[in-house]
Amino acid sequence: MLSTTTPDLPAFPALQQDMSFFITSVGSGNGANLGGIEGADRHCATLAEAAGVRGKTWHAYLSQQAVGGKPAINARDRIGKGPWKNVKGVVVATSVDDLHSDNNKLSKENSLTEKGTMVNGRGDTPNTHDILTGSTLDGRVSTDAGDSTCSNWTSSAESGSALLGHHDRQGGGANPTSWNSSHASRGCGQENLRATGGAGLFYCFAV
Repeated sequence: MLSTTTPDLPAFPALQQDMSFFITSVGSGNGANLGGIEGADRHCATLAEAAGVRGKTWHAYLSQQAVGGKPAINARDRIGKGPWKNVKGVVVATSVDDLHSDNNKLSKENSLTEKGTMVNGRGDTPNTHDILTGSTLDGRVSTDAGDSTCSNWTSSAESGSALLGHHDRQGGGANPTSWNSSHASRGCGQENLRATGGAGLFYCFAV
C-alpha cells in the first residue's frame, strides 16, 4: 500500500525554480574566510541546489582587490544582466544599473534567503544585517589603501577588514541605508563580524 504521508516541501515550491537572488542562510562559519570568491560561488550553488533550484550558475556579490597576483574584480561585473527575483517571485532589480540605483526593491522584506526566510535586521536579536560585499556604492572594488575584502575572502583573522552593506537599509556607518556599502568590519573573524552586526552572510545572484 502506498504511503499517504506528504513530504516536506519548500515554502514557495511554484516559484522556487525562478529564484535568481538570495542572501545566504548561513555563512562559511569561519568569518570572512569564504575560500576566496570561488569558494563563495560554490557556497551559493550548494545552498540553491539544497533549496531545489537546479541548472543555474550562481555568483556571490563580492569584489576582489588586485593583490597577491590576483586581478581586481568588481562585484557588479560578475552577477549577470538581470532581472533578478527572490524566492517569492518579487523582482528586486531589473538590471545592473537598476540594482545600483535608488529604484531597486532590496529591503529586509525582499532580501530573503534561499529558504524564503527573513534575515534579522536592526532591532532583532541577534542583529545580522551586515552583509559581506567588499564593494563601493556603485558595486566596484575600493581603490582606497588598505584591506576591504579580508584578504580577498581568505582571512578570518582579527586584523583586516571588509566593506559591508545593510540588507535592511538602516543602521550606522557612512552610508547606513546602503545595501552594499554601509561601513567596514572591525576585523575578519566570526566574532569580529558579530560585533559589528553580522554573521558572515553574503548576496548570491544567478548569472
